[in-house]
Amino acid sequence: MPDLNWIVLVPSLIVAGSALLVLCIDIVRPVNRGVGAAYAAVIGTGMAAVACVGLWGRSEQAFGGMLALDNFALFSNIIFTVGTALTIFVSTGYLRREQGSRSEYYLLLLTATLGMMLMAAGTDLIVIFLGLELMSLSLYILVGFLSSRSVSNEASLKYLLLGAFATGFLLYGIALIYGSTGSTSLQQIGAMLLRRVDGGGLMLYAGMVLLVVGFAFKVAAVPFHMWAPDVYEGAPAAVTAFLSAGPKAAAFVAFLRVLMVSLESLKAEWTAVLWILAALTMTVGNLSALGQRSIKRMLAYSSVAHAGYVLVALTAASGKGISAALFYLLAYTFMNIGAFAVVILVARKGEENVDVSDYAGLGFKHPVLGLTMTLFMLSLAGLPPTAGFFGKFYIFRAAIDAGLVSLTIIGVLNSLVSVYFYLGVVVSMYMRQPADEKPVGTFPALARTALLVTSLATLYIGLAPSRFLELARQTVDSLM
Repeated sequence: MPDLNWIVLVPSLIVAGSALLVLCIDIVRPVNRGVGAAYAAVIGTGMAAVACVGLWGRSEQAFGGMLALDNFALFSNIIFTVGTALTIFVSTGYLRREQGSRSEYYLLLLTATLGMMLMAAGTDLIVIFLGLELMSLSLYILVGFLSSRSVSNEASLKYLLLGAFATGFLLYGIALIYGSTGSTSLQQIGAMLLRRVDGGGLMLYAGMVLLVVGFAFKVAAVPFHMWAPDVYEGAPAAVTAFLSAGPKAAAFVAFLRVLMVSLESLKAEWTAVLWILAALTMTVGNLSALGQRSIKRMLAYSSVAHAGYVLVALTAASGKGISAALFYLLAYTFMNIGAFAVVILVARKGEENVDVSDYAGLGFKHPVLGLTMTLFMLSLAGLPPTAGFFGKFYIFRAAIDAGLVSLTIIGVLNSLVSVYFYLGVVVSMYMRQPADEKPVGTFPALARTALLVTSLATLYIGLAPSRFLELARQTVDSLM
């Protein structure tokens, strides 16, 4: 009998219980506007985050070693739950405006979050795959949630088809690694590879490459990023905010655990692959964002570029690289969801006012929105004293310590390029006159709260980064 240590699943069970509660609300009140479901989802994610804080420092396994409770999983779960709660805050008013307020939206957010938490806690390739699929299936539906919009339906279909294609790569990679090692346990695979003297053989290397391809698609790394701009642009803005934060962080967290636990002995091979992916992802993402006029599409290519920065930390393949990657994912969650909160507040029904030119004069018409958007753009560009600056600083320092000088230079140059299109939004807000006096959308209380939280977090993490970096460092021992 497997060890049924339920304490390992406490944060996940809280989220799962919240999802069941939302489902019951929908059964009791079939016709509803999702208000009760939204509050239940926020309370559930908040309780899960508190549980993660309370369990900090514990290291346990359950279900035959297939799930782990460690600081790495707990830190990741905090990122996921905070990102989901902020997404719910910006979603309520947005869905009401777009006439899409239904409780199943929050159910899908919770099931996607549950999948992400399983990916973070999974120490077996099968569990990681199940968590990935639970997350992905929820996201496919969320992208096309506003079914009356043809662009959302198209984005959902494209995401589904390409996602299924990438899933095939990932699953085939798992099968090849199982065929080569006879196990799907990350620890057993790692121990077995350390004992082998033949280097693993062609089957193992093929499995490793397919795993990298599958995860590269999920994090939107070049050349597997082709889905990101169209999906981010076509999805509802609140869903785009969620997509760019939690699911991407979950894919990176699972990627880190797989590489550092099971394939650590093949570090020389996969770091060479990641070096190329990181350089391409940063460069293509930033250069593609230069010519974008739609702010959602610009932020989509920006998300691709930021995936490249995190890949630099993975390429370093060290304790400093792991902690820098987790720190950056935490900072990116706040600044990117904050940027999309401004996009939602500025836009009108049907997601109008999403062109960069529509932000002309916003800094004077709505000083608070202009100031917060400036803060998020500066943070995404990596300028001090914001969270984004220290996120990139720690990543590049880890890369330098690992001897990746040329990759660091490419990253710094790409950061300089990104300043152009990020500051382009700021210039439009403060130095250009609007073509007409289009009114901005309404300002719901929960969206204002999300904007306040993300702004303060972006500043606080930038002003006191050592506290959060220390928490990220405490995850390294539990992983390695």
